[in-house]
Amino acid sequence: MSSIQITKSAEKYLDELLQKQDSDTIGVKVFVSEPGSPRAETCIAYCKEDDDISEYEISKDYCFLLYLEKKSMSFVEDAVVDYSPDKFGGTLTIKAPNAKVPSIGEDASLEEKVNYLLYSEINPSLASHGGEVSLVEIINKETAVLQFGGGCQGCGMVDVTLKDGVEKTLIEEIPELKGITDVTDHSYRENAYYK
Repeated sequence: MSSIQITKSAEKYLDELLQKQDSDTIGVKVFVSEPGSPRAETCIAYCKEDDDISEYEISKDYCFLLYLEKKSMSFVEDAVVDYSPDKFGGTLTIKAPNAKVPSIGEDASLEEKVNYLLYSEINPSLASHGGEVSLVEIINKETAVLQFGGGCQGCGMVDVTLKDGVEKTLIEEIPELKGITDVTDHSYRENAYYK
């Protein structure tokens, strides 16, 4: 049984769409872009014969083949795909309550580990000041480039927050991380918590 539930109306609707596609369309694939982050999007797309499906698991629970991206499995757990017909043609909805929930495995990349800590531990603390921090990139496989936003941007205490809070937490929790760089333009102080 797949970790995602497709209602009977959605199954029928998706099957009808598949019937209208070219013969190289072999099913439907489901994946989550930017899983475990506030920007996570659960996506449904056609699966074509020449798509690389090596990172997908095939489910035969429906009247069509469903390809579930392996790295998205925990994020589509308890997801429900539904279809509600209306006079404009209907609406296909995906409710994936776990898509934005941070989750990492033992083999997670450095980016995934940093994002997990930012969203599960660091940002909830910064939110009380209307602030947030996000990962821009990892450079030299050891340095996290961060950007502050909201109440942290231009805040007079951002250096303390960065050194004593964010950097300390990240480096303690992720030993392979050697340093943090802040690329935020702190001259913009409009929303700063401490001016």
